[in-house]
Amino acid sequence: MLSKLQKHLSENFNFLKEKKLLIAVSGGIDSMVLVHLLKKLDYDISLAHCNFNLRGEESNRDEKFISAYADKNNIKIYVTHFDTESFASDNKLSVQVAARQLRYIWFHQLLEENALDHILTAHHLDDSLETFLINFTRGTGLEGLTGIPQQNGYILRPMLPFTRMEIEEYARQNGIEWREDSSNASDKYLRNKLRHDIVPALKLLNPSFMDSFQETVANVQQAQSLVQDASVLVYKRIVVELEGKKLYKIPELKRLPNYRAYLYQWLNPFGFTAWKDIYNLIAAQSGKQVLSTGYRLLKDREVLILEPIRQQDNKIYSIEEDADNTTYPIPLKFERVDNVLKSSEESAIFVDFQKLKFPLFVRKWQEGDYLCPAGMNGQKKKLSKYFKDEKFSLTDKEEAWLLCSGSDIVWIIGKRADERFRTRPGTTQILKIEVLK
Repeated sequence: MLSKLQKHLSENFNFLKEKKLLIAVSGGIDSMVLVHLLKKLDYDISLAHCNFNLRGEESNRDEKFISAYADKNNIKIYVTHFDTESFASDNKLSVQVAARQLRYIWFHQLLEENALDHILTAHHLDDSLETFLINFTRGTGLEGLTGIPQQNGYILRPMLPFTRMEIEEYARQNGIEWREDSSNASDKYLRNKLRHDIVPALKLLNPSFMDSFQETVANVQQAQSLVQDASVLVYKRIVVELEGKKLYKIPELKRLPNYRAYLYQWLNPFGFTAWKDIYNLIAAQSGKQVLSTGYRLLKDREVLILEPIRQQDNKIYSIEEDADNTTYPIPLKFERVDNVLKSSEESAIFVDFQKLKFPLFVRKWQEGDYLCPAGMNGQKKKLSKYFKDEKFSLTDKEEAWLLCSGSDIVWIIGKRADERFRTRPGTTQILKIEVLK
């Protein structure tokens, strides 16, 4: 196994020999074998151990075991403790996901603070198979069938070519000690059920199953690479990126032979899972949307808009009579002037100061709001109707701010002014209100 790993590192990670490596060590057989191998190959290693405080005294014994091993072998070790269950509860995560997030956040900090180059984990071929089966069981695309990648940025997994059986055999031959995690014996988790029941059955059906799986994953990875290349080319034709949003052009999408495959490829990284609902957006009415944990996909006429979910600001902000400028929620400048200059209502308006009731207010729109637009002889127009006529998307409506005098709208800021407050011949006090860029 030593020579096989040496060959694998030389062919795929030949840059590691001069690097400072941090090995994630749980105390289990996989990570202890990885440490033993890299130590024999004379790599510059240090260890990182997380005590997640999930298994009581057993977790503490794991920590003592790792610390004693590092001390005996003169290897630098970093140890930290997490209140994993509290973090999971506070962030509405499963304990497994919480532990993973805490672990990798800490690893990243260790790299930066100690001038280390890479994190190495001891994931092996059986782990990759279990990940493949978990994704397959839950439903996935090509990417979910590629197993565990051997590299994610600064995280490397040099043990992926090896099976659990090879690792166990090496540990026995070299007298390596390790700790058993009692939770691995429980079928509470899907991964353990697959490990204990499904994987042995597959190996029984085909004694060369792990070789077949490794070859299959390599083929899927190559296919995924081709899909990504094609996706990038089509993306440039279909998607417009604008002010932190992505706009997917529906007419262009419909011309693709299989637009669903492209949508999956583009949207999967944003945490979406309701794929049927997403595909149905193409023919849905404007305003329909699908949510993921941090994003939403919104149908707006001829485009799908992808944007982060933002906390809506529904506060009401007041502006006193003597204000010159406001900075929040939107930067405005107030200036008394002698003449009305020609300007776009998108940038500035001129109003009759004497018609205003102070303080003015800046707020979001509400049902029942109305406007008296210029050219309608003072007739009222519901804001909802104005938005529809002007083809405001749901996002545009949510982001619109109103400048109000009492309950009356003075200006849909940056869009349209109200006729009732405009200056007329004989107006003696003119107030210019300008949006600052």
